[in-house]
Formats: sequence, structure tokens, C-alpha cells
Amino acid sequence: MTTRNGPRLSAPIMKNLRPVDALVILFLAALTIFYPIASGEPADGLLLLGVNAAIVAGIFALGASDRMFPGNRLLSVARNFYPVLMIFIVFKEVHVVIQSMHRADWDAAFIEADRWLFGTDPTVWLSRLSHPIVTEILQISYASYYLIMIALGVELYRRDPRGVFSDVVFCITYGFFLSYAGYIAFPGVGPRFTLHEFGSMNTDLPGLFLTDFLRGAINAGESIPAGAANPMALAQRDVFPSGHTQMTMLTMYFAWKHRVRSRHLITVLGALLIVSTVYLRYHYVVDLLGGALFMAITVSTAPVIYRVLGKTGQGRI
Repeated sequence: MTTRNGPRLSAPIMKNLRPVDALVILFLAALTIFYPIASGEPADGLLLLGVNAAIVAGIFALGASDRMFPGNRLLSVARNFYPVLMIFIVFKEVHVVIQSMHRADWDAAFIEADRWLFGTDPTVWLSRLSHPIVTEILQISYASYYLIMIALGVELYRRDPRGVFSDVVFCITYGFFLSYAGYIAFPGVGPRFTLHEFGSMNTDLPGLFLTDFLRGAINAGESIPAGAANPMALAQRDVFPSGHTQMTMLTMYFAWKHRVRSRHLITVLGALLIVSTVYLRYHYVVDLLGGALFMAITVSTAPVIYRVLGKTGQGRI
């Protein structure tokens, strides 16, 4: 009797899962398993296990909300846009995992690759062309990273919440997770620490009105509090591939593919954003090349992964 009833009870639960839900759950499971192995301390994984178990329960609860409260707009928005929050939460979990690994950073290899390609350090060379107006524009563009993705998502959600929107959210979430895997494989802190004085950024590369505030907010988002005694030790290892390049290119690709009204603004901000990653000393140029490669991998493999995960629930493709 138990065996016969088991599938009947589990089937409705699994049916509520969308491909993006399954993707998030699988990546959380991978981090939960990998963390204690990487740290060498099995007990280290208990807190992460508890946190991720609660997140997974919440994902199942959101999935069930469609059946329990059909037509509820607030729950619909929460279910469709929760990956935005998950992208940030997983980013922080990846930071914890990388810190626990105590591996050497790859910055020396990235620096050598840039010097081999250009015969110099691009961020150092660009310093000669810096100007407060240029810095201000590029810092604002850099800070628009999540905003352009949200703008794309909101327009597609209004147009087709269960069709194109669902596909794009999956692909963007998948792209972020691929970049996170890259951070784990190739940890690095970037030229603002290795080729320049991090503490002198505001004086070496000044802006006008918003640069210092935005720079501080970005530092805080990357686990570097203001006045930290050893900011390099605290910084997220998120250099290769350049997620800003990968995800911005992905956003521009979808903006033009689906002809969203804001595609021209997204393209201008996106192009400036990619330039800003080097000008503002966040990335080496080789990181941008890695970001472009990861973008291509994302676009080419996402439909396959979507179809596989869609078999567990409400996959469309």
C-alpha cells in the first residue's frame, strides 16, 4: 500500500517544479555536498545544509501556491522572480565555499595572459586616459548590471509570464551558476588588488558625484566592508569568467532577440558596462574573453538542460 501510494503523493509535488526550480535545487545540493569536502571539516556543512533545506522547502511551497491560490498576483510575482534573490544568495554561498578551500588565487596567470595578449597591463595603460567624467559614467554603467536584467525580465513577464519569460529566467539563472562554477575553479580577486592600490581607488580614479558611493556599495556587495584592514582577504573571488561581461552579453542578446522596448538603452549601458570592467580595474581583459566564452556556452547548452529538467515538472521546450 505504501509503495502504491508513494508515487501518487510525490507526483503532484514534482509536477509543481519548473526547470528553473530544479536547477536551483540541484545547484544548492551540489554546494551543500561540496562545501564540507572542500573545507575538510564535515561539521562545516551542517549550517549550509540547514539553510539550503529551508530554501528548497520554500521553493516547493511557492510551487504549490499555484494550485492552492490560483490567480494570486503577489504569489505569482514571488514565484517568478525569486531567482533574482537566489542568484545573490548562491553568490554568497559560493564565496563561503571558495574561502574554505584555501586555494591560491589565479591572478598571476591572468596577468601573464593579458601581458602576452597586449604586451602590457590594460588597467595600468587605461589609467593614462582616465578622467572624472569618464569614471562617473562608467561607474554608473557598471552599477546598472542587475537593473538591465530586471528591466528585461519585467517587460517579458508582462508580455508572456509562462513562455518567453520562463525560458529567459532559466537561461540567465543557468548562466549565473555557470559563472559561479568558474569562480570556484579559477578563484581571483582582480587588478584593483594586484596591480593597483585598493585603498587608493577613490583618489587614483576619482569620479564626480556618485562614483565613491557606488564603489562603496559594490565593495559591500562583494563582502568588503568600509575600512576593512585586509580587504583582499575578504573579497569575493569572482574574476574569471567576468560575470558582468557574460550576463550583460546574455541580456543584450535576449533584449534584441525578443525585441524589448528598452533594448537600445540596454545595449548602450551594456557596452559601457563591459568597458567599465577593465577601466574601473575590476577585471583583466582575459576575464572578458572568458565571459564571452561562457555566454556562448550558456546559450548553446541551456535549451538542452531546460528540456532535461523540464521532464521533472512544467518544462515547455
